[in-house]
Amino acid sequence: MAIFYRNSGLGRSVTRTKPRSKRPQYAIHASADSTQRLGRATSPLSVNSNDEKEKNSLDFTQRIEKKLTEYNTSDNVFKRWLFELVSLFVSAACMITIIWIYIRIKDQPLSQYNPFLTWINVLGKVSSAALIVPTSEALGQLKWNWFHNSRAMWDFEIFDKASRGPLGALMLLYRTKGRSLAALGAVLIVLMLAIDTFFQQVVDLPGRWTLNDSPGLLPRTIRYEPTIVNSTVGGVLFVADDKDMFLVVSKFQYGNGTQPVPFGNASRPDIPITCPTSNCTWPVYDTLAVCSKCQDFSEYLEFACMTQRVDWTSSLNGGFMVEDDYPNATMCGYFLNATSENPVLMSGYIVDPATSARGEALLMRNFPLSRLWTYDPFFGNGSVYFKELRNTLLDAVTVSAADGTAASVYRNETPIALECVLTWCVKSIKSSYNSGEYEEEVLETFFNTTAGPFPYESVIFSDGTDVTYGEDINIDIGLSLSGRNISGYGTSNESILPISAGFTDMFPSFTLAMNESDIPKLRYFTWELGPARNQILGFNPWLAPNNVTRHMERFATAMTNVVRSVGGKGEMVAGDAWKMETFVSVQWAWLTFPLLLLILSFVFLILTMMKTSDKGSIGVWKTSAMPTLIYSLPKETQGQFTKSSTFNSTKATKKVRIKLSPNLGWRVSGASHLSTSPQLPRPVVQAPRGWI
Repeated sequence: MAIFYRNSGLGRSVTRTKPRSKRPQYAIHASADSTQRLGRATSPLSVNSNDEKEKNSLDFTQRIEKKLTEYNTSDNVFKRWLFELVSLFVSAACMITIIWIYIRIKDQPLSQYNPFLTWINVLGKVSSAALIVPTSEALGQLKWNWFHNSRAMWDFEIFDKASRGPLGALMLLYRTKGRSLAALGAVLIVLMLAIDTFFQQVVDLPGRWTLNDSPGLLPRTIRYEPTIVNSTVGGVLFVADDKDMFLVVSKFQYGNGTQPVPFGNASRPDIPITCPTSNCTWPVYDTLAVCSKCQDFSEYLEFACMTQRVDWTSSLNGGFMVEDDYPNATMCGYFLNATSENPVLMSGYIVDPATSARGEALLMRNFPLSRLWTYDPFFGNGSVYFKELRNTLLDAVTVSAADGTAASVYRNETPIALECVLTWCVKSIKSSYNSGEYEEEVLETFFNTTAGPFPYESVIFSDGTDVTYGEDINIDIGLSLSGRNISGYGTSNESILPISAGFTDMFPSFTLAMNESDIPKLRYFTWELGPARNQILGFNPWLAPNNVTRHMERFATAMTNVVRSVGGKGEMVAGDAWKMETFVSVQWAWLTFPLLLLILSFVFLILTMMKTSDKGSIGVWKTSAMPTLIYSLPKETQGQFTKSSTFNSTKATKKVRIKLSPNLGWRVSGASHLSTSPQLPRPVVQAPRGWI
């Protein structure tokens, strides 16, 4: 078998003769200049009859690599960098697609566009991966240009690592001091580590409230129509209490009223509401309600000491006594109508005329401005400060010791006096419900101020009194200042007495103490035949320092909730139910970094193409390892690095400089006498399969 190496300018011409063997012969024909320049690939093979089998024997990856080599060795500079340009185009296309998707899903519900975010993540990965290809390939090509001049041997390893990862890129950046085109590629390799983070920061997913399909509902009442069952005794009709309203009235008369029931993060609403999303708002609506007002009454009280009938002491054993049957006693304190024929002690104490000793003290008095049982009004129409209000449920004066103690009564301190009223009204309300907390804001309040006669009428019999309420309650204001029609609100006259009858238990009533150290006792149910009731209250809402005005406001609100909750003519008010939904928010500023990397990568690739446009000077090897296999160091130089002591010696290897010559291969500094490094020969006979 004969193997011929022709002189191509890079090696020697050698002719050797060996005995022929029976092994089949293969011929390899290369182009005339296949070994003249580094990186020039051979021309298409001239094959014999077995060439087709040889071609088919190559696997898929080998055929791809062969095709890429043909492109890399093309005379057209754009064709040599076609794969890198396509990678840049793919990266740019992915970014443009991502921007288009962001524009489409911006400020849209995530539930409708959730798959798009998945595609954005995929496109972001593809874009960043495609962006690395041209940068690393261009950086690898600059390695061969770097060694076109005499360079330190360690630079080869640094360049090789720089094209494969950020650590080598940092080393290359330090090595070049930023004064080489390769430094730009090293910077890009490092910055590309963060590109995925910036893609992820572009999208924010804030929660926003959106309208739910099902609305929130709450009740409002136009006409209050409770179900009341009256009873008869001996054929005489007795008024029965309004069961629903009486429960509320009794709680506020003898204590701190109804208390909110904890529910979730807040308290349960006192009216039946429906809110399917736990966040509902309602438009302004009008409803029949109960309102309260209080006014300072102290100007009608006057301090005096006088002997008068006593209707409040605990020594009275008989209830519902005729005024003439009350005992007389000397009293000092604050009187209502002190200069009239029938002054009433509102806060004071009994004095022993003989010894001037102070006896039992009156700490608090609830005084209704209508006579018990007959409902005859005092002060003309049963009111002092609220004469304009019609259809009131309660109008009474509450007088309390200054600090709620007998000591302040004995010191003759001015008591706290208030006239308070509970009356029918119409409220304009704006409501909201959020996470279990229901809130109401009263915007306007409307009262019936129509003049008319006192509505209560009574007829006294030998064994009782027949009381009637002579008119229905109607609140007809017409158009309000806000443009809403306030008409048709109210209740029937039959519903008034069952409510007002419940107030007679507490109005009138008294709070008494025998001395300063005695525990105050409430004396109430004075309308009963027989002794009145006495009770020590855990919380006396009418006695200072408790706020009576605030207590009456809560009292009226609780009664309003009953009016809106029980049966009556009304309707459910529909409101907006808001549900929390995740939306897509795009922060465009985070895209600046990926787009900047795309532009810099394109600039870096173009500059590299321009610098390596002369293919014949070095060759377009890029990141290929083929030159290191074909153009290895001369054998004489390889021997210097076979010993570990020499290779690991920083002093010895740091000074070794190498240079890649297109015609002579690798040249080593300080060894010009050495033979050239092995070159790619031009064979005339094709080697067997698997051999070069």
